[in-house]
Amino acid sequence: MASNYNRKSASSGSRKARGSAPAPRSAGRGAGRSGAGRGQAARGSSRSSQASYRAMPGGRYPAAGSGGRPQQRLTSVRVGDLDRAERASRAQSTYRRHVVRLAVVASLVAALVIGAVVAYNSNLFAVENVTVSGVEHLTTEDMTAMANVPANTTLLRVDAAGIRERLLKNAWVADAEVKRVFPNTLELAVTERTIAAVVAVPTEDAKSVKRWAIASDHMWLMPIPDQDSEAGKRTSPKVYEDAAAVLSITDVPYGTKAEIGTYCSDDNVSNALDIVSGMTTELAGRVTKVSATDAEGTTLTLDDNVEIAFGKAENIRDKERVVLKIMEENPTVVYINVRVVDRPTWRAL
Repeated sequence: MASNYNRKSASSGSRKARGSAPAPRSAGRGAGRSGAGRGQAARGSSRSSQASYRAMPGGRYPAAGSGGRPQQRLTSVRVGDLDRAERASRAQSTYRRHVVRLAVVASLVAALVIGAVVAYNSNLFAVENVTVSGVEHLTTEDMTAMANVPANTTLLRVDAAGIRERLLKNAWVADAEVKRVFPNTLELAVTERTIAAVVAVPTEDAKSVKRWAIASDHMWLMPIPDQDSEAGKRTSPKVYEDAAAVLSITDVPYGTKAEIGTYCSDDNVSNALDIVSGMTTELAGRVTKVSATDAEGTTLTLDDNVEIAFGKAENIRDKERVVLKIMEENPTVVYINVRVVDRPTWRAL
């Protein structure tokens, strides 16, 4: 019996021992569950912190606060500030572009100025040829001598105004233009005066007359030498050709002075020129000679030897009309006086 009791006691003890063992396991499981709950809570808190961190604008890391947790900062920016910043940035960019452009332009201008100075002082574009155009009464040699282009000059350094001034001193030259034809030619383009009449000017001793060419603007051009003389051989043939085709002004009073390159100061000669240049009908082409004894007595001689007492260079068109009518009605007329245009007289054969 004892043995059975002991065995029961042992069995009971072992069962008790076995029954008491699970308590710690339950406590461990509770504790484990409690620890797990705290871990989950910590992880939830960590995820919440990370979510809060990611939500920060601009990806900035918030400063760490107490407990190692990031501290969030809130910022605000006004729209006007952004607009002003953008305008300022654009203005700076525009200013930089303008500065660059000005620098480029200044560099180009400086290069051009330096190049021009170097070219001006060098022998670049040296004048090698001088051509003359528009001359008939003057020779090319005469024009070249008058131009007097300096040796070793260039198209850049040549004094074009000075050359033109020298050319205009010649009585035949009404106008002149000096042209630079690159790379090495200087062209003298001349507009010449033409002979309007040949005036028989008395010599100083009053023993003879000298024939002078005069232009339509009353400038004395030159005395016409005898064509067979040495001076005549050096004179352009065009001078003699024109002199033979224009009218002659004769009977000029003694004391009339003619000088190359000056304007005629004699009223009688000027009146004769004004009459002929003022005519607009076929009568002008038929006048071959003008007697200029005085203004009132100015007489025209036509190509058929009809004499016309014309008088002063007044009412020129009316006088022409009257002369032509008289000549048409009186084919044999040899003399017509229209000094007083409303009281003309005439004489026929």
